[in-house]
Amino acid sequence: MVVHSIARRALVNHRVFIRSFSHTKQVNLNPLLPIDSILEELDNDELKKKIKAQKDQNSKGKPKVLIPAGSEDIKLKKNNDVDHYIVGQEDSKQLDAEQNGKNSSNGNGNNNGNNNKKDDYESYEEPKEESAFAKFKNFLKKCGETSGITFASLLVLGLAGVSYHKFYNAHVLYKMSNAFEKGDAAFELTMHKRTTKIEGDWVERPQQKLIDDIISGNLVGRYFLITGEKGCGKSSMILNSIKKMDSFNVTFIDAHSDPEIFRIRLGKALKFEYHEDYIGSLFSIRGPRDTTALLDIERAFNKLEEVAVRRIKQYGKPMVIVINNTHLIKDDEEGVKLVELLQQKAESLSGSGLVTMIFNSDDYWLYERLKKLGTRLEVINVRDFNRTQAVQALAVSRKRYFNENIDFDIANQVYELIGGRPQHLSEVAKQLDMIKASHKVIDREKTWFLNQCGLLGESMDDDVNESGKFSTSAMLLMRTLVEMYKEQIEKEGLLDDHKLPELPLWRARQIMTRNDFIQMYDNLNIFTIDSSDSFVRADSVPMMRGFLEIASQPGFDKLLEETLDRVGDIESLGRTREIVAKDLFLGSQYKISRDKDSELTISMKQSNNGNDDDDNDDPIEIQPVTHKGGKTFWKNRLALYKTVHEEGTKKN
Repeated sequence: MVVHSIARRALVNHRVFIRSFSHTKQVNLNPLLPIDSILEELDNDELKKKIKAQKDQNSKGKPKVLIPAGSEDIKLKKNNDVDHYIVGQEDSKQLDAEQNGKNSSNGNGNNNGNNNKKDDYESYEEPKEESAFAKFKNFLKKCGETSGITFASLLVLGLAGVSYHKFYNAHVLYKMSNAFEKGDAAFELTMHKRTTKIEGDWVERPQQKLIDDIISGNLVGRYFLITGEKGCGKSSMILNSIKKMDSFNVTFIDAHSDPEIFRIRLGKALKFEYHEDYIGSLFSIRGPRDTTALLDIERAFNKLEEVAVRRIKQYGKPMVIVINNTHLIKDDEEGVKLVELLQQKAESLSGSGLVTMIFNSDDYWLYERLKKLGTRLEVINVRDFNRTQAVQALAVSRKRYFNENIDFDIANQVYELIGGRPQHLSEVAKQLDMIKASHKVIDREKTWFLNQCGLLGESMDDDVNESGKFSTSAMLLMRTLVEMYKEQIEKEGLLDDHKLPELPLWRARQIMTRNDFIQMYDNLNIFTIDSSDSFVRADSVPMMRGFLEIASQPGFDKLLEETLDRVGDIESLGRTREIVAKDLFLGSQYKISRDKDSELTISMKQSNNGNDDDDNDDPIEIQPVTHKGGKTFWKNRLALYKTVHEEGTKKN
């Protein structure tokens, strides 16, 4: 009893509070961020309130057991009905009272009371510390759980990424395949339909049947280069063939001098985004556009090969890619690389029968580039309309724009003036006075030639010597073509169809004394080079009319010779140093004499035979400088060239 009293007083004086121990539970476990259950005990006010409210709810209806402070060997026995234990001064008194009541009710004396106390209360024992092996085992267990959760998370992410990658690749091929289905993906066919609404509003050309077979996929194993002068109807024939197929298995691309813009247009035609819409790029260090345009074009053609293999099995015909205005690609290092890439793809894809590529160009330089590596290349040369086709085109156009039947006499005169270029015929047919409009076309072409290659004469400054070379070379070639045209008229007479004089390319370079200017003239639409046989001629009939008028002006040969001499003098000054007595060239005389004292005397006798009045001469007019002066040229044009429409009418 003494020991019990001492222990009870010690517990009461020190106000010992005995805390209950319970198992903690893991809640709100994040599988991507494994945490231990100790996080539940973090210093979080809201979490503590939730835990306290949960404990209060669980403790409702459960009795509170009060532990007397009287024994050192007190053990707390936790029953299912006991929530927690509180020991204090007031609680200990209440516990003693209850205990005394029990002892008196039992009537068994001290020994029985002590035995009852041992049965009802057990002494409190502190928890034993875990051993090092148990701690290590617990640590390994937690590491295993964390590793398993992390591995499962990565596995889910990996499967999702692979599934998305497979889906994206399949979607890219699906979109590219849809680009070759029926419909106008590039909107080029829509614009062409707006210009050809009426049935029969089209003049058949000899090349039309061949282009129809190419577009429909009947010709396999070749790729084609369609060449011809600007405005001769190449693109219109291609679009007309595409319209017949309703753009099935065909796509249309417009070339550009910038490879980046060409890359975008190719992606639009093929419905290929170059992986710019790929969500995986959000997690990549190097973006999909951290590259060059040529590499993107290579990627597009690689995907195109996969689509072509599927479609050739499904439809049995190759796909067709039309690259329009290919001459717009610059003839520089980047442009040559792009043309080489396109030709390599054209060679491989056409050889396997998967894709047929068509290059449409106005200039000759592209043919020279393709000729070097071309083994399956075919060249289609498109010419102007003949007389019959030109008259038919004018009749159709006049019926469409003015709803009238054309006068065939006027139609033949128009053909005599401007020839059979569809671009010029379409422009003239929209005007009320077609003859006047034809004269304006000729004046425009002649003015263009003079603006680009006008002669400067002997007063040309030495700073523009390169321009003088460019002009004189063009004039020399022009004069040669005019002489050939006059000889042709004398020998053969006026032909039913226009036959412009032409020279081999190597001969034209000899006449110009330069081999690099001919490509510039071709780009300026002054001269043209036939890709089929490499012959040089005037770009069009109106341009040839301008050549004839310029060369027929009095003083033209003299002006050309003066410009050539001036160019030669400037070149000579740049190479050597000379002393020239100009008075001798002007007809003067020098008299050198020696007197008795051995002194030299120099005297000069001037001559009146020189060109003293050259500065007062009127300038050489090779074209009128006013609008009124042009009418005199218009009156003489048809007089110089007799029309043969009467003979053509008799034949018809």
